[in-house]
Amino acid sequence: MRRVDPGKGFESWRQAARSLLAEGVAPGEVMWEPGTTASLFGESEVAAGPPAKLSVPPAFVELAREVACHGDSRRWALLYRLLWRIARLGERSLLEIASDPDVAKARLMAKNVRREIHKMHAFVRFRKAGEDEGGRERFVAWFEPDHFSVDSAAPFFRNRFANMDWSIFTPKGCAHWIGGELSFTGGVEKNPCDDPDALEAIWRTYYRSIFNPARLKLKAMQGEMPKRYWKNLPEAELIEELTRTSGARTEGMIAEEGRAVRPAPRNGYLGRLQELSEAPPMKDAASASLVEIARMVQACRHCPLWEHATCAVAGEGPGNARIMIVGEQPGDREDLEGRPFVGPAGKLLDKALAEAGLDRTGIYVTNAVKHFKWTPRGKLRLHQKPAAGEIDACKPWLLAELTKVAPDVLILLGGTAARSLLGAGYKSRKHGALWMPRIWHHGWC
Repeated sequence: MRRVDPGKGFESWRQAARSLLAEGVAPGEVMWEPGTTASLFGESEVAAGPPAKLSVPPAFVELAREVACHGDSRRWALLYRLLWRIARLGERSLLEIASDPDVAKARLMAKNVRREIHKMHAFVRFRKAGEDEGGRERFVAWFEPDHFSVDSAAPFFRNRFANMDWSIFTPKGCAHWIGGELSFTGGVEKNPCDDPDALEAIWRTYYRSIFNPARLKLKAMQGEMPKRYWKNLPEAELIEELTRTSGARTEGMIAEEGRAVRPAPRNGYLGRLQELSEAPPMKDAASASLVEIARMVQACRHCPLWEHATCAVAGEGPGNARIMIVGEQPGDREDLEGRPFVGPAGKLLDKALAEAGLDRTGIYVTNAVKHFKWTPRGKLRLHQKPAAGEIDACKPWLLAELTKVAPDVLILLGGTAARSLLGAGYKSRKHGALWMPRIWHHGWC
């Protein structure tokens, strides 16, 4: 009988499994035990040498990576049994047999891991934990997983919160994003996030604002947000109150002026978000300040670009500016800082304005599309041209800014900015530069 240490994850287990297969050690002759230093009957451990050359379906590798994150210690034996059957017994189509007990068990484990990763993305709440020597804020979060899912879940937080330093602590491993580098350490037993801060009040305000009593379904809610997660969610303390008063609130909504119940707005930052997003004419734009428009832009979810952007980038400049400049979309630097024209394009714009004798501080600058659209290239994020639907989704925000500023001169930089306001029929290469009168009070907005 062999006692084998699977190591800390999939890669270490795979190396050990390859060596066992090369020696012809059957699954029944192996005991997978973390921390093993010697075999049961004095045999040496699996030698760490060149791994055996194997050919297994890619689907097995993908499944094994997920199962390796499961919290059940029997996962290593299950994976080796599947690997043995595929590589040594020639059952190449084994994973296609859903009724096979080993396959069914492995797929259930993988499903549980994926579900927990999804829950981690949904229920991690960051709290401010001070500042470093350079004055950069540091945030921490606590989560209690059943599985070793931190490594797989961390890239989501790296992409979503790339502009801040954070750590996620769990008993099964910790992830840290510090200074633009992602690292992992062992688990900790104690929650280091016991001190509440202002972020908790923000979460409670947000949750209260999006809660729709007319759509309350307790079983469905607990299915998506199990009670075991509630103790680490600042908004959970509101659930009892909101559910208890949901009946009265629903009746009040129905009785109010005899109107039917309306769905809750898609985001709770401002109640007027839905109206501003769905009504291109922006007839009531005068009632929204530039600050309010910027807040609503941050809450916009009307196209998929927000999912991979750090933040939305609204316009910047005086509300009574005579000149308004519209670019295509934020770049990498703008996405990280949350301000328009601060990257390479901004430096080029500053140079052009200086040559023209114009002061940028008196100009309102913005973009037709408010989120950064990019594609990964190694460690870089390369710009991608926005699609027509993405341009149209952002048009209400641009019209709102245009209405509020009402500039004497409007400069559209490039085809995307021109398409947003002049329509899809305008082609810069065909039509060239156009001088147009001030017409936003006569139909644009």
